[in-house]
Order: sequence, then structure tokens, then C-alpha cells
Amino acid sequence: MTFKIASIVPVWFLALVGGLLVGLLSPSDEYFTWLPIVFAGAVLITFVIQLAVVRKDGLVLRVMSSIGGSLVILAVTTGILALVAA
Repeated sequence: MTFKIASIVPVWFLALVGGLLVGLLSPSDEYFTWLPIVFAGAVLITFVIQLAVVRKDGLVLRVMSSIGGSLVILAVTTGILALVAA
């Protein structure tokens, strides 16, 4: 069970850090340009991490959890940034 969590949580953390960096470093009119790029990076990192994990059992669940969690994190970030930018 620990390898599952260890392969999912880093992607969530990177999505959170990416969303924070977008909010802090980019101009407000470019928020919605950079957030999809952060999500694409989370998807790529997900596949890199999952390919590095030797176990095949639960691959789809791990990928779904990583990408789904990143999507939720970035959706919340988008909502917060939309309120800030308005």
C-alpha cells in the first residue's frame, strides 16, 4: 500500500506547487494560460512515476488517482485565482 501512496502524493504536491507558482509569478491575465500547462506537466510526471514503479498491479487506479487529484487541486486553484483576478 505504501508504494501506491508514494507514487501518487508527489504528483499532487507538484500540482499544488505549480498552482502556487502560477499565482505568485505570473500576471493575472495569464493565469488561465499557465494552469493548463501545469496540469499537462502533472500528467507527464504521473506517467514518468508510474512507469518507474515496477509493479503492474493497480496501475490504472494509481494513474487515475494522481491525475484526478491534480485536477481537483488545480480546479480549486483556478477558482481562487479567478476570484483574485476579478
